[in-house]
Amino acid sequence: MLNQGSGPTLLGVDVILVGTILVAVAAFAVIVAIYAAVTVKDPMAKRVKALNSRRDELKAGIVTGTAKKRASLVRKTDQTEKMKDTLSGMKVLQESQVAVIQQKLAHAGYRNKELAVLVIAARLVMPIILGGLGFLMIYVIDYFPEWGDFKRLGAFAALLFAGYKGPETILKNKATKRTTEIRKGLPDALDLLVICAEAGLTVDAAFNRVAKELGRAYPELGDEFALTAIELSFLTERKQAFNNLAYRVDLESVRGVVTTMVQTERYGTPLASALRVLSAEFRNERMMRAEEKAARLPAIMTIPLIMFILPVLFIVILGPAACSISDAFAAKPGR
Repeated sequence: MLNQGSGPTLLGVDVILVGTILVAVAAFAVIVAIYAAVTVKDPMAKRVKALNSRRDELKAGIVTGTAKKRASLVRKTDQTEKMKDTLSGMKVLQESQVAVIQQKLAHAGYRNKELAVLVIAARLVMPIILGGLGFLMIYVIDYFPEWGDFKRLGAFAALLFAGYKGPETILKNKATKRTTEIRKGLPDALDLLVICAEAGLTVDAAFNRVAKELGRAYPELGDEFALTAIELSFLTERKQAFNNLAYRVDLESVRGVVTTMVQTERYGTPLASALRVLSAEFRNERMMRAEEKAARLPAIMTIPLIMFILPVLFIVILGPAACSISDAFAAKPGR
């Protein structure tokens, strides 16, 4: 008698069950995609709030006359100050090290320079925490009894290294991602700056207009341009605002734009023509980078093609024949 509950099988796997699971996964992915498309948030909402606070700080710094009131504008917390004093007492907090971490924080988009103390403290504390946890699990509890001495030592060393390099690696990855997004939108931003300059807008008004136009497409670049426009309006030296932009963005092209802006402000050279030349250079650079990625694509796709695409293609082509052959061999000889 035939089993009514059984379906076609391929290599001992129920085809209908696997298909049902894949359809459920696809339906869930469609629901998640629709939810992500419907609940799109404005990428500039939080940035506008941060920029407004920066504008208030610059305005207060210009209005107040004494250095004591200006010092009160620096955002510090009691916990940060205590941690800074503790690290300084342990001789592990150096000014050069703090300056490097502060610039990395600026590249990652963090405005508060006091976070550098927290990053240094995390780099000091995390190896102790992860190392102690690893020592407890590997040697005390013996959670992995099948591991040898070399494997235990390697795992313990890996935990220590991850605890020491983890905070800085996370910060570096965030800075790299942010720099890539800024690089993508820089040629378009320069084109808009050229249009604004030819229309007769001032430099700070042009930066502000470009920030509004590119805020949704490139929120990171819009954030930087909006902050530069605010600093151009409030700082006593306009050169300092451009230098701050080069400090916050780790891009050679941005430094070239800053140099052009500073020279234009100093010597009165035409801004539109200089920006047009820079925009053409950045567009050619972006096209060359895209062509380089396209040239590497065949070599990169070789391993995924062999491991994932070709086996699926063979299953689709030979699957029905394999099912028929399996059913023929499974049939009884007397039927």
